[in-house]
Amino acid sequence: MPAEVEAKYPAHYEAEVLLKSGQKIMFRPIHREDTERWLAFINRLSDHTKYLRFHYIPKEFSQEDAQRYCTVDYFNTFAFVAEIRKGQRKEIIAIGRYYRLPTQNSAEISFAIEDGYQDVGIGTKLLEWLANVARDNGITMFEAEVLPENELMLTVFRDYGFHVTSQLAGDIIRVSFPIARTKRVEQKEQERERLSTVASLKYLLYPRSVAVVGASRKAGSIGQLLMEQLIRNDYAGVVYPINPNAESVMGVKTYPSIVDVPGQVDLAIVAVPAAFVSKVADECGQKGVRAIVVISDGFKERGAEGAARENELRSITLGHGMRLVGPNCMGIINTDPSVRINGTFSRIYPPHGNVAFLTQSGAMGLVILDYARNVNMGISTFVSVGNRADISPNDMLQYWEQDPQTKVILLYMESFGNPRHFSRIARRVSVKKPILVVKSGSTEAGSRAASSHTGAMATPEIVSDALFRQAGITRINSVEELFDVAILLANQPLPRGRRLAIVTNGGGPGIMAADACTRQGLTLTEFSAKTKEALKKVIKRDVSINNPIDVTAGASPEEFEGILKVLAEDPDVDAALPMFIPATAISPEEMQVAVSRAALVFQKQDKPLLACFIGQRGVQRKLASGKRFVPSFLFPEDAVVALARAAEHGEMVRKPKGVVPQFKGIKRDRAQEIIREVMQRSSKRPIWLSAEEIAELLACYGMRFVQTIIARTPGEAAATAAKIGFPVVIKLHSSTITHKTDVGGVVLDVKTEADVKKAFNDIKAKLAKIGKADEMEGVTIQRYVTGGVEAIVGVTQNPTFGPLIMFGLGGVYAELFKDVALRLHPLTDLDASELIESIKAVKLFDGFRGAPPADKAALADLLLRLSTMVEDVKEIAELDLNPVKVMPQGEGYWVVDARIMVK
Repeated sequence: MPAEVEAKYPAHYEAEVLLKSGQKIMFRPIHREDTERWLAFINRLSDHTKYLRFHYIPKEFSQEDAQRYCTVDYFNTFAFVAEIRKGQRKEIIAIGRYYRLPTQNSAEISFAIEDGYQDVGIGTKLLEWLANVARDNGITMFEAEVLPENELMLTVFRDYGFHVTSQLAGDIIRVSFPIARTKRVEQKEQERERLSTVASLKYLLYPRSVAVVGASRKAGSIGQLLMEQLIRNDYAGVVYPINPNAESVMGVKTYPSIVDVPGQVDLAIVAVPAAFVSKVADECGQKGVRAIVVISDGFKERGAEGAARENELRSITLGHGMRLVGPNCMGIINTDPSVRINGTFSRIYPPHGNVAFLTQSGAMGLVILDYARNVNMGISTFVSVGNRADISPNDMLQYWEQDPQTKVILLYMESFGNPRHFSRIARRVSVKKPILVVKSGSTEAGSRAASSHTGAMATPEIVSDALFRQAGITRINSVEELFDVAILLANQPLPRGRRLAIVTNGGGPGIMAADACTRQGLTLTEFSAKTKEALKKVIKRDVSINNPIDVTAGASPEEFEGILKVLAEDPDVDAALPMFIPATAISPEEMQVAVSRAALVFQKQDKPLLACFIGQRGVQRKLASGKRFVPSFLFPEDAVVALARAAEHGEMVRKPKGVVPQFKGIKRDRAQEIIREVMQRSSKRPIWLSAEEIAELLACYGMRFVQTIIARTPGEAAATAAKIGFPVVIKLHSSTITHKTDVGGVVLDVKTEADVKKAFNDIKAKLAKIGKADEMEGVTIQRYVTGGVEAIVGVTQNPTFGPLIMFGLGGVYAELFKDVALRLHPLTDLDASELIESIKAVKLFDGFRGAPPADKAALADLLLRLSTMVEDVKEIAELDLNPVKVMPQGEGYWVVDARIMVK
């Protein structure tokens, strides 16, 4: 074990783990205080289980044995325990451990699982977490000796996803396998996670019985409303009201406590004062409840005392293996006719449909349910997660991914739980089902405190946009727009492109729609001669055939219907928008019939049709076409925005997946050595790398950095410049001054030794004027690189999202224009290309006003190599490459200046 590694308890490896049964348990590293629990665990094992673990049946273990098994150094030896709650105490139910073998990169593993908890997935999860730790500690191979009759353990190894080799040696089977997290291993882990999550939510969304703890007779109280909604909406299961002070609530017999209920309880909905919630949760666990929804407030949203109360609640539910929604939430709804559960205090029960909704805000939840009913949008499931002590958007996305009742997923989010996990899951789900998000609660306070250009420009809004873009999520600006887009996606196919045809009986709305198309990136189809000829046969009057098609106020319903049918057959039309102004001789009802008939043709062609009955609400109830209806919007702009968002999602679904490239010739060992030397140089944190260290580190990853030499005196600077060759650039060398230009610390195009000395002294004099002469440690001399487009490339560590990679317009104006884009690490080849194309000034790199096109391929290579370095060198906290001179095509780039901070 390296000298710097101490046997300190690694609390960061504590984890909540979902088993394949859906039960949630606690994993944590073993520690010396576990001896009594370890002995109790071993003594509960059957002789058969002991034999499978130790290959003999031990008679008795002593305190010394227990101490030895519970003492690990968390590097060469490591053990996880699986823990559950039994009453007021916690019990160990399983242990998995590894011992590093003399070969250093291999470790022997062993497992012991209590008899009553075998074959529920604990062994598989222990293997996963041991492998995670082992990789962190430099172990690449696991080995095990297994008795042939231990079929469960052999199955765990074989099914995990590792490449397992085994051979019979006497009366044991020797198993070995590399523990690299290959694509197959990753896919297997993700599939197990998904199945476990879905299993754990079964009792939340399809409970056979529900207990309402805090059920009340008081009209208008939360406890009374919860009972009322369950009964009034014909919940298909059994309801048990819990109230020690009443014999019945709404005609249903009550019980003083949930433990007094005679039957099994799948779900408990809790609405009691916060001080009593933990006691109720523990009783639910004792009863065997599988899921709990805590409506009560008074938790972390109320400060430190409430946060401590929430932590206790979380610990209790975890110890009993229950899933928890809330606290401080409004509950759950599942409109599936087989269950029909309204487990909220909202009197609104939405129609059954194919749109799932998750909200963090209870108040917004009430608004959303009311709005959904008003616009006739059917809901499949609704979940208000509140404080998200357990169940989060990540869980629900995995459930909705496989839910046949759900076609579109809506999220109202104020913050992220585990963004990297969220991004990974959402990226997979969004290919199958659209995910629409309204995100609120942003602040720029954190970015203002950053030490680098990259950190300062990585504002929360830019970061959130990067996450959503990479995850394939459509970000929505308002709740009204959220419903507009959802209704379209839930009822119409995705457009194959951005070509729209508009039909209107009024010129003004047509112009408004056309302008909106330009703003939203949609194009108006130019009709072919064939289409124009077909349209002339349908239109009975002399009107101009353009797009928008203005049929004037005299148009008949038959003309509208005929035009739409022609457009449905046109291969150059991806979607159509008929718009109707009611102030004509034609009734809206006649137009609704015409649009509904035309919609059947659009269905056959698998094209979206949306309508705008200007100023009229609720029209889509009547625009039915088979199982779908045609969404109708109040105003043209609303319809165009919804279609543009649908087109964005369609493009995302069709977009090929990128790959994270593997570069040859990377000097990882030397890079790690450089960082170790830097960290040992000083105990102060953070540390900025010197120019020499930066140059060598970038060179380890094949990044082109202009030769940079430090000089401490004017004479040394002049001699160095002569050696490099004129002209040169003279820059201030200081470990404390971040922005050299701001203090006059950069002199360009220096052509003689005398000018070099003068530049050195001028920089020193400028610093003296502002009282910073002592911060000058010399100057750096570089060859003067002319031409090219200046870019900035950077990295910052976001406390929520992890490493972020930035690209934008560089040089001294980087923070002024803030023309930057971000992506979450790691970058794929597609991410790198999109990152370059996503800034406003991208035309500068394409060759602007006669300038040659810049080498964008080399720039993408730089971004990908930087991402590789970030993956390997975890200590990088902030990094700026600014400016990067991107030369003409075929000439590559030069990193002219760089700053790297490590922690």
